[in-house]
Amino acid sequence: MAAPITLHLEFGGGAELLFDGVKDHQVTLPSQSQPWDMKQLLVWIRANMLKERPELFVQGDTVRPGILVLINDADWELMGELTYEIQDQDSVVFISTLHGG
Repeated sequence: MAAPITLHLEFGGGAELLFDGVKDHQVTLPSQSQPWDMKQLLVWIRANMLKERPELFVQGDTVRPGILVLINDADWELMGELTYEIQDQDSVVFISTLHGG
C-alpha cells in the first residue's frame, strides 16, 4: 500500500474563488493500494476542496478548458496529463485563463 502523499496545491487567475478565495493549500492524500495520479487527484479535489460551481473547474474527468495546469512548474501536457503519477512533495498549480468581460 502506498504511503500518504503531501502536496502543495495552488489556485490562481480566479480559480481560487471556487476554493473560498484561498490560493495556497498543503494537502495530504490518504494512502491507497494504487499510486495516486492526476485523474484521481481531480476527483479528490472536487470531493474534498471545491466549495462551489464545480462546472467552472472540472468537465467530465479532467479540468475545464481554460484551466492551465502546472506540475512542478511544467505544463501537465508534458507530464502525461491525467496519467501522471503524483509524487510526495509535488507542486500542482491550477490557473484559470477564463475571464469575464
